[in-house]
Amino acid sequence: MSLKRSQTCPKFSLGLLFLLLLQTVHAQDFSPVDQLLEKNKKLLGNNIVALVWKDGKLIYKKEIGQDFVAKTQAPIASCSKWLTAAVIMTLVDEGKLSLDDRVSKYIPVLEKYMKSYITIRECLSHTTGIDGKGGLGRLLERRKFESLQDEANAIAAKEISNNPGKEFAYGPSGLNLAARVAEIVSKKSFDRLVQEKITRPLKMRATNFTNDNGGAPNPSGGAVSSALDYMNFLIMMLNKGVFEGKRILSEASIAEMQKNHFPGLPVKYTPKAAEGFEYGLGEWIQEKDANGNATVLSSPGLFGTWPYIDKCRNYAAIIFVKTILGEQKKDFYLQFKEAVDEQVGVCK
Repeated sequence: MSLKRSQTCPKFSLGLLFLLLLQTVHAQDFSPVDQLLEKNKKLLGNNIVALVWKDGKLIYKKEIGQDFVAKTQAPIASCSKWLTAAVIMTLVDEGKLSLDDRVSKYIPVLEKYMKSYITIRECLSHTTGIDGKGGLGRLLERRKFESLQDEANAIAAKEISNNPGKEFAYGPSGLNLAARVAEIVSKKSFDRLVQEKITRPLKMRATNFTNDNGGAPNPSGGAVSSALDYMNFLIMMLNKGVFEGKRILSEASIAEMQKNHFPGLPVKYTPKAAEGFEYGLGEWIQEKDANGNATVLSSPGLFGTWPYIDKCRNYAAIIFVKTILGEQKKDFYLQFKEAVDEQVGVCK
């Protein structure tokens, strides 16, 4: 027995030494990411959280700013659209809605204003033809509505710039119409739907669409969240609809959200932060592979917060900021992603 131990232990020690050396060689060095964030912290408002998740754990966390940490709640602006689209897709999974349903089936007032052909799919892909006369200024404008029903009536009366499905114009109308339809088919408020379908099962306790000033929630841009909360949503999206072993969205719904449903359309308006990207359902298609399949999906808040998943490198990341900053160029965010990519490895 003693002879066997004397022969085995050296082998075990050499093997352990090799593994430790291997781990050292491949250790991730996020110091370039740290430096990039420190260099640009003024641009981002001096209150920033950056998280990177891969292989079941956070592999990077950076918190900058006084009392601004990964659990801190803040407005997320247009990052709200990804959450809203996911809520709608849960109802599609349940058979309560079809993406090709006409919205006027649920909101008949649209017929009065010659908008009877708009579909749920067009609402989620910014191709309703309603927001084409807008721009960043119109994107920020929003009257105080008492309910989503009131807002839907106001949207119905808007002048259109084109027929549905004929142009892409990023704006709030489509997502907010779809949210109203969700209320009608579920017979629940949008706030409650978000809680039941997304935030509660994803343990997103700091996330909601509640309008603190009273009145209707804003499904296209009115949510508050935290970096850790939104990361849970990204993990679910990266894992094809599953979070901690529980299915939130079907793989089919995830795939639908990641398709460009109206390729080749003229672009009436796209925010500068997303110029050159394509659009799926509630999310931007930031990168594609050689076969045209989406590999990087994002939903930038256009004012600072930028969540994304990289399916090819199998990781999720978010840059989360405290305040609305004004529209920013996307250069920094792409630099951030490039720096993270260097550490997580090449596409597989």
